[in-house]
Amino acid sequence: MKKYLVFAFLGIGLISCKEGASNQEDVAVAEAVATSELAVYGDDFKNETTLSAFELGDIYNNLKPGDTINVTFEGPVEDVCQKKGCWMQVDVGATDPVFIKFKDYGFFVPKDIKDKKVVVHGQAFVSETSVEELQHYAKDGGKSEEEIAAITMPKKTLGFTATGVKINQ
Repeated sequence: MKKYLVFAFLGIGLISCKEGASNQEDVAVAEAVATSELAVYGDDFKNETTLSAFELGDIYNNLKPGDTINVTFEGPVEDVCQKKGCWMQVDVGATDPVFIKFKDYGFFVPKDIKDKKVVVHGQAFVSETSVEELQHYAKDGGKSEEEIAAITMPKKTLGFTATGVKINQ
C-alpha cells in the first residue's frame, strides 16, 4: 500500500512540474542524439559507471598479475591492429597504454580509429606478455623490422578483455 502512495505522490509531482518537464525532455532528446553518435561493437552496455582513462590507470597501479576487475572506461585510441582491427591500445595515463583484445575474438573495431575517443566495457587485468607475442603485435601494428627485432624481453602488460566498445563517430 505504501508503494502505491509513493507512486501516486510522484505522479502528482510530475504533473505539477509540467513546465520544467519540457526542459527535461529537451535534455533527454539531446542525450539520445549524443548517444546515437556512438557506434557499438560487440555487446551494447548501458547504465554503467564510466571511469576516465586516468582513473583506470590508478586502478591498474593496484592490480597484480592474476587480479581482474570489471569496469567501463573511456579514453583515446593510441594504436589499432592494421590487419583486422582485432586489438587496440588506449592511453590510461600509465607508462604504457592498456592493450585491449575482444572477448572470444567475437568482434573487431575499425582500423582507422587512432586518436578517436572510445568507451570500453569489460575486464581489466595485468599479465606478462612473451617476446614472441610482443613481436607479433608489433608486426600487426605496422612496425619496422628493426623495431620488431629490438623486442627481446617479456613485458608486464596492462590487459583488457572487452565485451563491448562504443566509438565516437
